[in-house]
Amino acid sequence: MLAILSITTPIFLLIGVGFLARRWNLVSPVQLSGVANFVLYAALPALILGALTRNSLGEVISLPLLAAYALGSVATFVACLWLPRNRQKKSPTERAIQALGMSASNSGFVAYPIAALALGQAAAGIIMVHTMMVEILLVIPGALVLAEVGQQRDTRAGDALRQTLTRLVRNPILISLSLGQALAALGIRLPATLDRTIELLAGAAGPAALFVIGGTLYGLKIRGMVKDMGQIMLGKLVLHPLLVLGMLLAFQTVLAPLPPLIFAGAMIFAACPMISIYPLIAQRFGMEGVGAAALMASTLSSFVTLSVVLWALSHTGLMPLLG
Repeated sequence: MLAILSITTPIFLLIGVGFLARRWNLVSPVQLSGVANFVLYAALPALILGALTRNSLGEVISLPLLAAYALGSVATFVACLWLPRNRQKKSPTERAIQALGMSASNSGFVAYPIAALALGQAAAGIIMVHTMMVEILLVIPGALVLAEVGQQRDTRAGDALRQTLTRLVRNPILISLSLGQALAALGIRLPATLDRTIELLAGAAGPAALFVIGGTLYGLKIRGMVKDMGQIMLGKLVLHPLLVLGMLLAFQTVLAPLPPLIFAGAMIFAACPMISIYPLIAQRFGMEGVGAAALMASTLSSFVTLSVVLWALSHTGLMPLLG
């Protein structure tokens, strides 16, 4: 257990550093936003580009992993939409935003740093490529389209989808995914100097992202939203990883077994809290309060749930180094 805490504790200590930096006014919201932009526009794209271009496309992309993680995430999303409590008391827009919170992990800001410590940066980077493809190309666009259509009854699904895709085309993560896959498919290797630069940028992604998460948590309120917050938190930290686990086991039964590190990494990513921009997306639809509360509660609670997941993975032989 001490070996597991040696992985999770530094992660949450870094989150605490970001929280205290905001509490003591060492950084302003504008400065924190600058660090977040560095992670989003420089460090994470460099990490993804490096993971894709150091190997051939066949070595990087695992279709069973991609399919299992996508189906587990979609199953979580649909389960939230069809929960009896949600169907009776929530509008289609509210259900879509809650479903997003349950099915989209914080792959870049929380999951990658933890997986990098547990599995190594190379394995963590490759797994993040798969999870971000699911989140950016499937879960987030689907939630936004449903939320837009639910909010404006006269809005056609095609129009909402077109607007969402227009925004996604400019997403730096999607650009780095597309560029990296193209270079890997063509067998093009980056020059050594550029590869080293990308490696240095990628190394900053984990610590900077955790610092931003901590700063973002400062000042968030959870009063009056316990039921909705608890439902989203349980969906993200319990239901999502369980459904991803079910899909991984199903694919292993039908097809060949996945490599242990890949299996373990998928579970780590699924067990992480929701994407850090969740309150910002929720704000567009008047749900910023529950979005912020769910992010705070799930991030803090994930210290326990992630420790349990790491313990379970280590005791099933998927992470032998944890003993």
